[in-house]
Amino acid sequence: MLVVSYDGAAFHGYARQPGLATVQGALEAALLTVTGRRIETVVAGRTDAGVHALGQVVSFASAPGDPDPAYLKRALSALAGPEIVVTEVSSAKEEFSARHDALLREYRYLLVPGPTPPLALRDLSWWTKKTLDLQAMREGAAHLVGEHDFRSFCVGPSAEGRRTVRTIETIDIHPECELGEHCVVVRITGRSFLHSMVRIAVGSLVEVGKGKRDPEWIAEALAACHRGAAGITAPPHGLTLWHVTYPEDCWL
Repeated sequence: MLVVSYDGAAFHGYARQPGLATVQGALEAALLTVTGRRIETVVAGRTDAGVHALGQVVSFASAPGDPDPAYLKRALSALAGPEIVVTEVSSAKEEFSARHDALLREYRYLLVPGPTPPLALRDLSWWTKKTLDLQAMREGAAHLVGEHDFRSFCVGPSAEGRRTVRTIETIDIHPECELGEHCVVVRITGRSFLHSMVRIAVGSLVEVGKGKRDPEWIAEALAACHRGAAGITAPPHGLTLWHVTYPEDCWL
């Protein structure tokens, strides 16, 4: 099992795509070099193009003769490129799946409101240019917490023929200071998410924060079960897959 951080700006998302730079492609190429065998990885969450990760989890089947964890960690970080860092290598039970065994996924979205554009955070946040009413955003977010049909909050074609009911455990919205710049962090947790669900939720909440919509509009958008009922999709570069939680008995 690997814990991986990456700068998503360099990649066309996590999932392998022919002829395109992807996180999975870079990791599996590095694994081939280190182990001498082709390895197919399983990931906790397939992030979109431009989305970052600090705590992405990747699993794969090991084999006799594979390098020890300390060497594997150093070698993969060196070979996968400066945009990818392997922060942990651990052993898990044979049947462990980074995707299916996850109990909770945590995403964080960084917003920089106000007339002054960010500098240090410009590649990691969405500059909204207007101030945001955080209390109104929290009231809107309350409608998203719990089990709902999130068909309005996912990419339309990806919902066809799929179950779109999901459960959001928490949404926290709070101001912070990162690298000396004032920002707003939207923290969202849940067991699983639909395609672009977090970014559409954030985009919709920003419309509420700007005063373009009332907080109750979020509930109306949910009930509509149609992508056109919700707000815009927030830009990818403000989103980071922060952490994935697993049962303690997964590990050896």
